[in-house]
This record gives sequence, structure tokens and C-alpha cells, in this order.
Amino acid sequence: MTRPATDKPRGYRRVLLKLSGEALMGPDAYGINREVVARIVGEIKTAVADGVELALVIGGGNIFRGVSTAAAGMDRATADYMGMLATVMNCLALQDALERGGVPAAVLSGLRIDAVVEPYSRRAALAHLEAGRVVIFAAGTGNPFFTTDTAASLRGLEIGAEVVMKATKVDGVYDKDPKQHADAVRFDRLSYDEVLRRRLGVMDATAIALCREQNLPLRVFDLNDPGSLTRILRGAEEGTLVEGGE
Repeated sequence: MTRPATDKPRGYRRVLLKLSGEALMGPDAYGINREVVARIVGEIKTAVADGVELALVIGGGNIFRGVSTAAAGMDRATADYMGMLATVMNCLALQDALERGGVPAAVLSGLRIDAVVEPYSRRAALAHLEAGRVVIFAAGTGNPFFTTDTAASLRGLEIGAEVVMKATKVDGVYDKDPKQHADAVRFDRLSYDEVLRRRLGVMDATAIALCREQNLPLRVFDLNDPGSLTRILRGAEEGTLVEGGE
């Protein structure tokens, strides 16, 4: 059930932002929408100016969906590697947009593609963050059978993030799909256990379990609401916060 927000507003200093590949499509059927990327870059630029150390994990659904029909029936590991490569393309596109916007950024990949991007290591990620660069984690965990949600939780823990911010197309977590049910109820706060018990689909179970075990808060918010990321990073209580026990 919904819990009242009791914590005082606070700003964050190190954050892991999870973007789905679909978030980059905007109204398009697939691919990368320039207007959406420009808006995301603008909010990231503001965050960096505010002193936030920001890292991102990006999915690949906007690209992989173009070949998903052909991938039907494919070996699962092979399909997962294809999805990882799609995330690399998204990460490179966002890195380019950030740097053209005056924001230094580094892409670290869980898959070795040394001619294209730097291989992931925790030490390298921390060094880039401390140097003021936005770090973009590509290729998920680098292993098949794990989602980019799990990669977001894992990388967030590895870099010592204060929160994982999951960008979605709705303004938080609901008890049912608000686009299909007018009586859907939005939660202000949830525990990890409630998310798992209710099967709310915030993130996959492995990702939620990682956050629960290490007490890493998760905030779900609406990426399509202009300024939402900036406001939350500055301490606003928007979206749904997932943390703690029952």
C-alpha cells in the first residue's frame, strides 16, 4: 500500500540512471529520436553542473526489436549477445550527443570491443566519475541470461551509487497498468518485498534482490515529464521510491 513520504528533501551526489532502449525512441517505431536524446542530454548536463556524478545503463530494445522476429527461436545466449551489441550502439549515440553538448562522457562495455569502447572495470568507472565524466555502461553485465535491469543494480552497487533511478513512461509504480485501468493506484513508496510479492514488474526479480540485499534505494519516475530528473536529483519526492523492508 502507499506510504507517506517522510524523509526530508535531499540532493544526490552519485546516481545510476537506468534508461530503456525504448525510452530513446520517443514516438518513433524504432531507433533513436533526436529530440528525445537532446532533452535527456539537457537534463544530464544540468545534473553534472549541479555536481552529480552520473552513470547510466541503457537497454537495446529500440534497436533489437527491429530484428526480434528473425531472432524468434534463436539460441537464447546468441540472442542476448545481439541485444548487448544493440546497447553498445545506443551508448555510443548518447556519448556523442553528450560530448557535442559539452558534457564529457566515457562508455565502458561489459563485452570486449576494444577498438570501439573501453572495457569495463570498476576502477576505470570510478576514475571517470571522479574526473567529472558521465559514465555509460554498455552491454549489460556482459553475460547472457541477465537483463539490463540487473546490470543497473549491479553497476550501481559497484560504483557506490546512492540510488538507482529507473526512467519509465509513467509517473511511478502502479498496482496495475494505468494506461489500461482508470482506477489504477500509484504508490509513493514500496518495500522491495512488496514489489516482489505483488509482482509489480518494477525491475526483474534478480535486480530487486540485489538492491534489497545491499539496501540500494530505487526510484521509478517519468522520463517524459520535462525536468523530472533534475527535480528528483535536487531532492524532490517524485515517482515511486522502493527501499527497506515491510
